[in-house]
Amino acid sequence: MTEFSSKVFEYEKFVNEKLKEDLRLILEQRDKTYQQIAEYLQLKTSIEKIQEVKLTEGLKTKVDLGCNFYVQANVPDSSRIFVFIGFGFFLEMTHDEALKFIGKRTKLLNVHVEKLTDDAAKVKANIRLVLEGLRELQHISNEQETPKREM
Repeated sequence: MTEFSSKVFEYEKFVNEKLKEDLRLILEQRDKTYQQIAEYLQLKTSIEKIQEVKLTEGLKTKVDLGCNFYVQANVPDSSRIFVFIGFGFFLEMTHDEALKFIGKRTKLLNVHVEKLTDDAAKVKANIRLVLEGLRELQHISNEQETPKREM
């Protein structure tokens, strides 16, 4: 019986330390990707507003220096902007180039989100499979008893 208990403990440890940690990391990565998509869409909206007003010089804006500490900034020429392209690099682009890049980048990021969602579903399925196996081994019923009415 002690060998049986140690095996059950090993499986529980595997679920708690490995599978749940893998799931947490996947969901965390997916949330970061969603954040990147939101930032690109916010940039797209800003570019479209600038194009709508046809403002190319004398743009006044607020810049976040970090920790929600903003300062006012003057942009003498807003016809070109720097766009984050990944790995710490920024590229100077025109508005049209930036909009095209944002479209392609968000499409790519959405594909990545779908893959992470599939990976998370697989890990959840593995967790459920191991837990169901443990319930069977320990002869624990998974069904909840429903309260019965007396007449």
